[in-house]
Amino acid sequence: MPDATLHTSGPILERLGEVLYRALLPNGKRILAHLSKRLTDAAVVFEPGQWVVMELTPYDFDQARILNGVGDSEKATGLGRGSAITPSC
Repeated sequence: MPDATLHTSGPILERLGEVLYRALLPNGKRILAHLSKRLTDAAVVFEPGQWVVMELTPYDFDQARILNGVGDSEKATGLGRGSAITPSC
């Protein structure tokens, strides 16, 4: 069984390339984040300040995969901001 990934949300700090971004984790650490294949194929572009859901491995907290953006309804309920890193099975 593959190791579980960790999911968290945080804001985009800057766009570094077509699929590469600098993002902020809830603990204040700045990381590199890249778009998932699905978002790359859809040509999704995130702007600085926009919140995204990211996936990290338990072995490397310096990079993440961006799974999707956090919608306005999630921000209004507080689910998008300041969420802790949660394991997914």
